[in-house]
Amino acid sequence: MWSPTEEEKYGVVICSFRGTVPQGLVLELGETVQILEKCEGWYRGVSIKKPSVKGIFPANYIHLKKAIVSNRGQYETVVPLEDSVVTEVTATLQEWAVLWKQLYVKHKVDLFYKLRHVMNELIDLRRQLLSGHLTQDQVREVKRHLTVRLDWGNEHLGLDLVPRKDFEVVDSDQISVSDLYKMHLSSRHSVQQSTSQVDTIRQRHGEACRMPVPHHFFLSLKSFTYNTIGEDTDVFFSLYDVREGKQISERFMVRLNKNGGPRNPEKIDRMCALFTDLSSKDMKRDLYIVAHVIRIGRMLLNDSKKGPPHLHYRRPYGCAVLSIMDVLQSISEIKEEKDFVLKVYTCNNENEWCQIHENIIRKSSTKYTAPSSNYGLIISLQLLRGDMEQIRRENPMIFNRGVSVTRKLGFPDVIMPGDIRNDLYLTLEKGDFERGGKSVQKNIEVTMYVLYADGEILKDCISLGSGEPSRSAYHSFVLYHNNSPRWGEIIKLPIPIDRFRGSHLRFEFRHCSTKDKGEKKLFGFAFTPLMRDDGTTLSDDIHELYVYKCDENSTFNNHALYLGLPCCKEDYNGCPNIPSSLIFQRSTKETFSVSTQLSSTKLTQNVDLLALLKWKAYPDRVMDILGRLRHVSGEEIVKFLQDILDTLFVVLDDNTEKYGLLVFQSLVFIINLLRDSKYFHFRPVMDTYIQKHFAGALAYKELIRCLKWYMDRSAELVRQDHIQEAMRALEYLFKFIVQSRILYSRATCGMEEEQFRSSIQELFQSIRFVLSLDSRSSETLIFTQAALLNSFPAIFDELLQMFTVQEVAEFVRGTLGSMPSTVHIGQSMDVVKLQSIARTVDSRLFSFSESRRILLPVVLHHIHLHLRQQKELLICSGILSSIFSIIKTSSLEGDVVEEVEMMVESLLDVLLQTLLTIMSKSQSQEAVRGQRCPQCTAEITGEYVSCLLSLLRQMSDTHFQHLLDNFQSKDELKEFLLKIFCVFRNLMKMSVFPRDWMVMRLLTSNIIVTTVQYLSSALHKNFTETDFDFKVWNSYFSLAVLFINQPSLQLENATPPKRKKILDKYGDMRVMMAYELFSMWQNLGEHKIHFIPGMIGPFLGVTLVPQPEVRNIMIPIFHDMMDWEQRKNGNFKQVEAELIDKLDSLVSEGKGDENYRELFSLLLLEKIEQETWRETGISFVTSVTRLMERLLDYRDCMKGDETENKKIGCTVNLMNFYKSEINKEEMYIRYIHKLCDMHLQAENYTEAAFTLLLYCELLQWEDRPLREFLHYPSQSEWQRKEGLCRKIIHYFNKGKSWEFGIPLCRELAIQYESLYDYQSLSWIRKMEATYYDNIMEQQRLEPEFFRVGFYGRKFPFFLRNKEYVCRGHDYERLEAFQQRMLSEFPQAIAMQHPNHPDDSILQCDAQYLQIYAVTPIPDNIDVLQMDRVPDRIKSFYRVNNIRKFRYDRPFHKGPKDKENEFKSLWIERTTLTLTHSLPGISRWFEVERRELVEVSPLENAIQVVENKNQELRTLISQYQHKQMHGNINLLSMCLNGVIDAAVNGGIARYQEAFFDKDYITKHPGDAEKITQLKELMQEQVHVLGVGLAVHEKFVHPEMRPLHKKLIDQFQMMRSSLYHELPGLDKLSPACSGSSTPRSNVLVSHGPMSPESIKLVHRHSPLNLLGSVRHSSSSLSSHTSSETGNLVILTDSSVGETAEDMYHMQASPSTSSLSSTHSAPSQMINSAPSSARGSPSLPDKYRHSREMMMLLPAHRDRPSSAMYPAAIMENGQPPNFQRALIQQMIGPCKPCSDPNLSVAEKAVPAAPSSWSLDSGSREALPFLSAHAGNILAPPVPPRSLPHGHYSLHFDAFHHQLSDAPPALPARTLRKSPLHPIPASPTSPQSGLDGSNSTLSGSASSGVSSLSESNFGHSSEPPPRTDTMDSVPSQAWNTDEDLETPYLPVRYSLSEPDVLESLKSQPCRSHSAPSGVIPQDTMDPPALPPKPYHSRLPNMENEEGMIIEDDDKHRPLHRKVSQPVSGGKEEQARVAWEHGISEQ
Repeated sequence: MWSPTEEEKYGVVICSFRGTVPQGLVLELGETVQILEKCEGWYRGVSIKKPSVKGIFPANYIHLKKAIVSNRGQYETVVPLEDSVVTEVTATLQEWAVLWKQLYVKHKVDLFYKLRHVMNELIDLRRQLLSGHLTQDQVREVKRHLTVRLDWGNEHLGLDLVPRKDFEVVDSDQISVSDLYKMHLSSRHSVQQSTSQVDTIRQRHGEACRMPVPHHFFLSLKSFTYNTIGEDTDVFFSLYDVREGKQISERFMVRLNKNGGPRNPEKIDRMCALFTDLSSKDMKRDLYIVAHVIRIGRMLLNDSKKGPPHLHYRRPYGCAVLSIMDVLQSISEIKEEKDFVLKVYTCNNENEWCQIHENIIRKSSTKYTAPSSNYGLIISLQLLRGDMEQIRRENPMIFNRGVSVTRKLGFPDVIMPGDIRNDLYLTLEKGDFERGGKSVQKNIEVTMYVLYADGEILKDCISLGSGEPSRSAYHSFVLYHNNSPRWGEIIKLPIPIDRFRGSHLRFEFRHCSTKDKGEKKLFGFAFTPLMRDDGTTLSDDIHELYVYKCDENSTFNNHALYLGLPCCKEDYNGCPNIPSSLIFQRSTKETFSVSTQLSSTKLTQNVDLLALLKWKAYPDRVMDILGRLRHVSGEEIVKFLQDILDTLFVVLDDNTEKYGLLVFQSLVFIINLLRDSKYFHFRPVMDTYIQKHFAGALAYKELIRCLKWYMDRSAELVRQDHIQEAMRALEYLFKFIVQSRILYSRATCGMEEEQFRSSIQELFQSIRFVLSLDSRSSETLIFTQAALLNSFPAIFDELLQMFTVQEVAEFVRGTLGSMPSTVHIGQSMDVVKLQSIARTVDSRLFSFSESRRILLPVVLHHIHLHLRQQKELLICSGILSSIFSIIKTSSLEGDVVEEVEMMVESLLDVLLQTLLTIMSKSQSQEAVRGQRCPQCTAEITGEYVSCLLSLLRQMSDTHFQHLLDNFQSKDELKEFLLKIFCVFRNLMKMSVFPRDWMVMRLLTSNIIVTTVQYLSSALHKNFTETDFDFKVWNSYFSLAVLFINQPSLQLENATPPKRKKILDKYGDMRVMMAYELFSMWQNLGEHKIHFIPGMIGPFLGVTLVPQPEVRNIMIPIFHDMMDWEQRKNGNFKQVEAELIDKLDSLVSEGKGDENYRELFSLLLLEKIEQETWRETGISFVTSVTRLMERLLDYRDCMKGDETENKKIGCTVNLMNFYKSEINKEEMYIRYIHKLCDMHLQAENYTEAAFTLLLYCELLQWEDRPLREFLHYPSQSEWQRKEGLCRKIIHYFNKGKSWEFGIPLCRELAIQYESLYDYQSLSWIRKMEATYYDNIMEQQRLEPEFFRVGFYGRKFPFFLRNKEYVCRGHDYERLEAFQQRMLSEFPQAIAMQHPNHPDDSILQCDAQYLQIYAVTPIPDNIDVLQMDRVPDRIKSFYRVNNIRKFRYDRPFHKGPKDKENEFKSLWIERTTLTLTHSLPGISRWFEVERRELVEVSPLENAIQVVENKNQELRTLISQYQHKQMHGNINLLSMCLNGVIDAAVNGGIARYQEAFFDKDYITKHPGDAEKITQLKELMQEQVHVLGVGLAVHEKFVHPEMRPLHKKLIDQFQMMRSSLYHELPGLDKLSPACSGSSTPRSNVLVSHGPMSPESIKLVHRHSPLNLLGSVRHSSSSLSSHTSSETGNLVILTDSSVGETAEDMYHMQASPSTSSLSSTHSAPSQMINSAPSSARGSPSLPDKYRHSREMMMLLPAHRDRPSSAMYPAAIMENGQPPNFQRALIQQMIGPCKPCSDPNLSVAEKAVPAAPSSWSLDSGSREALPFLSAHAGNILAPPVPPRSLPHGHYSLHFDAFHHQLSDAPPALPARTLRKSPLHPIPASPTSPQSGLDGSNSTLSGSASSGVSSLSESNFGHSSEPPPRTDTMDSVPSQAWNTDEDLETPYLPVRYSLSEPDVLESLKSQPCRSHSAPSGVIPQDTMDPPALPPKPYHSRLPNMENEEGMIIEDDDKHRPLHRKVSQPVSGGKEEQARVAWEHGISEQ
């Protein structure tokens, strides 16, 4: 049965419980639980962490703790009964634990480890506190450490500051706001201190802070590791002041044996001393610890002869020093103990022994010898602080070790009462002695005794140092052979006080002989008495004593014999007639000096003091003696304080009349002496004296009389020093007066009471008189008044002993009231007066409510006056906070209504006024940060705010009621409300309290909300109906809005425990204020219209607060506003406009969320449903909701670490919404500029220009003035538009889009011309001209375009389920783009197919990206078809202003013809139309429309042939029109490519496919197209003829064999077409080899100049190299393109040598078509590379291969893609191109069975979405259509040696890469290269050796360069690409020399070239490997372009180094190892057979 628990209420989990039983509560170790019920070993309850979840847990898992239960029952609360500091530590550690882990995650490692250390310390200290074994002092210390660490951690973690009092958290309800403010200040101060130094927190209150804290050094000698002495030693430690050159402490003495251990075994581990009483001043002095080592033994350490062994002398040995400064630097914390090693230095010359320590400190190294080792004295030091009592208490261990207390010489700064001391310090200074007839000087030893008057030697009165017992005799150390010894040894003489008088010192001088006997011979003595005859002690001075001769036989038994003699010169002068003694003769030439210093609390050296104490002996001198008391030193007076006071009062009683004034003055002198900080500690002695020893019962009369007399004289006297002194002594004078009266009253049973009262009354009248005097004219009077006011509050307590509280209060009120007002006194008096009032308020008197009622009015009156005049604000605030503090404390006990009423009346208004002034000042100070007046500091604001809050908090309903009733008029009330609302608003705006003062901020909010609730009714009552006042209402609403938005009230950001704590204490104050606000809004009625649209923004801000209740209350107000505006204006345009405006700025500030959007829509739509204007309302709400959607997206993008793309997309989306949907022009323009800035940041200059253009287009060329907006000044519209145009032109220039800038230049030019502004006109025209130049000269990259689909609901709203086309960055290829998109959307999944996604993907909660490249379809076809337009111009129109894009996918319809694939090869072409053309305001636009068409095989063929013809025509035309200069290589290659491909089956395949009778009969509708194809073929033959004619004209002699070969092949081609196309034989004779063309379509001829090569047609063969990636016969590429758009870079095809071309034979067409059955797409992802025969390099060369892959392929056009275009804009299939390459590069090798396709069925046909693109994809227009039909790894073009023929066709080369090359092109060996692996970045290409496309054919697109035999073009033609970003040095020939590969040879002269595929590397015959021949020819007209440095030493202009014997050798190639060897072998045989047949 479960029963409620009685005692077991609270516990801690000591073992984790998993909650495995039904209803089990999961508990972690260390959690706390509240127990509700128990049952048989189980408890039921809740965890404090999750109080809502109840459950059961085993009782034995819980450690119970005592607790206080309040509100027992269902809702009981339990507070553990433990120290509040422990509770706080527990809670704090739990809170820190969470944050601590986050520090690690955020990489704040330093703080992480520091915090861990502090947390461990806290746990340890908490454990100590809980143990309960600590003393009270230790508990305080532990708590101090705990709170310091708690505050440190809270500050560093950004948590709230905890206000504390005595280490405990204060309850804000129990103290006034002012006190709370001060506690926050002091807590912050202590936190700052603890951050710098943990131990410096000391309470700084009241007088205590004036007491200096003494320091003490604890020194412990650990060991003396000097064993070289071998004798006993004495070590003396002392403190030495270098500046003063003297010791400042006694000596601490340690006696060691010869082994370095203590001589007394009991002293082991107890050789320690405490050097006490060092003041702070001492700590700043240059102090050293000095250790003197004296050995006890033979005279000379190393000489055993000197002196007998039994005699021991004290002999100087060495000295060590240690700087206290160094010690303090290394001891960082108080009480930290640290070891130091002191090296002991020996003295070189004993005569200088007394200065050895100085020499060591000064480093006079000649005077001492350093020890041989580093060992010495090892000591430990510790610094302690506090008085001795505290030290003994806190460090019992030290005192248990028998520490030797070593005092300062002289008194410490503070002489403690009761510190009895009687020490005489004697220093043995020096002696001068005669030689005495000896040849050597003496070894003198001094022996000293203390003798009493009777001649007895006093025992134990000589101390050599603390740490050793005193002795009866002292023996000095002996200096060897020295008649003038200097000792400098200090001896302490602790002589008992009763033996001091009559005692004297005797010094005996002996010579220590080192002869055999070694006796000590007495030869003289000296003496000195300790007291003079007048009773004063020996003065502190050097005394030169007379030396008297004597010998060993002299007897000192009768000391009277020598005591009668003079001891020194002063003595002799005093009694010159003393007869010379018969026994002792003075040695006149010998002297002996000692110095003494007395530290005694009992003996005085002062004659005047002695005279006062014995005044009765000199009755006639009393006046004089009293007068001389002033000249006695303070130390002497405090030592004899009680005796002096007794004497003074006895004198006073003796003769009041005569001595009264003098005694009064002496008393005043002594009282003021005790005000000195040095003697401050004697005040308790004085107090004790007054209470217990004072006996002057009659003194009060005389004291009152003297005091009054002084005051009455103050008006007349000029010198008022003595009056001021009397005023300063007022407190103690009154103490004496009152105590005297009490004694008198006791003695006489209260007689003369009336006289006493009246005399006090009169005294107060005199005080009032002094204060009422006008002191402005007299400075001395000011000081008198000030002294009086300062002392005045101190007398209240004394008066309270004699008078009632009311009486004293009346005295005080009269006195304070007598002071003139602030107007009539100077500022300094103002301060003093206020300080006096402050001390009155702080006095005990003020704590009585009876006295407060009397005193408050006068105090408040003075403060009111000061506040009115804004004077002395800081002091006033202090007084006020004290008053509030007292009233708060009193309010907890009794009734303070009356006092609060007084304060409200007097202060509330003036406080508000003061605060407004201070706040406005401090705001203006923010602006001018120059001189800050102290009144404008945050501190003073804080003080007054806390005062105001204290007052408001004390006010009750009645107070508010009275306040509001007391206003005479509504104007006064209005003014008051405006003031208080303004102050409250400023409080929230200015953040008066720092962010971490949470307690203070919450309390402030609570007081504000309470006050506002009181005031709102007055506002409603007085200012609603007829007296409506907009200003007050507006002020009220602004306040409420600010209040709800306060950061400190946003509980959502707080930790759960903190939130709970706040809600428990205050509730959610935002909700309270929101209800208040709503009800006030409802009360407005028809006046609501005044707040539309003004309050819309603020209210919107309130509704955005993430508190559901606030939102529910406030959102309906918008409906109200719409309704009122609708009533008034018939629409709610204002509400709409304002709401949209404000929504934008608020959401961008981070407010609002998805829930808000839904709630906003829901609540308003619900309200609007009932309205007549519901349609407009609903559309408005919907549009606002949609705006919010976009704004939230925008904000999320902006604040996250989102990429530029996302941000730009978001901004465009929002901008368009503002323009198109809600037509907010200003917002639209703002976002235009935001977008522009983003583009500039991302360096999208073209897009930035287009964006600004949007704003520019909104402006007209008019003179309308425009206001200041954003960063634009106020200016005319014309000026703004001009500035914008200039900026846009500048951005177009930076983005290299000059064509877009030119129209703007023209527009500006028209404007300038119309204004006759010729200067600007000239400038803009020049600019335009520059742009034309740039178009022609500067290189530009053609970007790629990518289509991206964003599918899934996880994408932001503006992207969700949409597709876009994006303009890629420079050099960006598909892989890079895909990578970028995936990194922008890290959650997204890349789709691996191009098919349109189904609904499941569109609706899923995920992100899918579908990406592939697309080909632009230019609008401006005309420019592109014009022949003479340079390619640089055309290239712009190919990729700009593009709105349509396409991508092609080849597929087979019907059965696939294995013999000829072209018959069934169709193209699926998708065209995408965008919403805007690219480039535009964004790099990407949404797809608006997509169209799908299918292109038949025949149409495909037509397009391919047509494109080729166009290209040939363009190139030939360029040569004819001298646009191409000098080098004919391009034409050669182009012709070779076309003719050779045709011969080897290029066009023939089309003939087979489409001119076949079967085809014609099956497709009767295609007749026209077949005819068209025939005509195109005829045209091609015709164009080739013309081309050959031009070629013959320009061909270089050495290239003739090539030309001849071309003619031969052309004949073959013609004949192969002859049967199909009759009429070809009528073609130009040029074709048959004649050297001049007779008929020519292209007219002009002429020599080529180098310049003309600049203008290369886009379709020219310059771009041919791109085709190498496609396939070997131009007809077969379509089939190979089925491989899923593998983009394959043929390695062999990158450059066949020209020489190869000489050896190319026409091979049977079967071989060139063998590739048509090349690997289908499935091969891409299948077959391992070993099975694929994929090319791979040996490791040695792999590096080069990989580096070449890094070289970006420099192209301008996307073509390889998922399904990149299979047909280019002009429609010619790439098969033709493959044929071209075949022609150009050489015949194809046979492949194995063309039907074999290894991987065909291995993998499903889903093509990869990767675009693998690295060669020139789209070199020719026809090529770009298919440029990536084959999806394969991006294999970059292999670098070719400089000078290589094909590599120098540069016009296509600019398509090889989009990023500047990373490396110099590497030369490659002409030895066999092993197969090259696919690019590591892409799917493995399934390259199978079984077909030529994928094995070694020149066209296959994959096979390695290993098959190519490179020839060398001697000179590169000038570049025609537009790549200006690569410096020409980038491809430096020198770098080639450093490559790790064997360089290719530069000549093909050796006969083994064609055998180069054998395994051994070949040697170069013409030049050494890697050497570049020197250039001797003239440079070309254009410098070489960046990709290739020019190759030197060209043998002739065009040419190649050709050797005849190689010319006609057949070409052998080694094919990559095929998978099936048999078939490949058959094919090879067939191929060779074919060649031999030819």
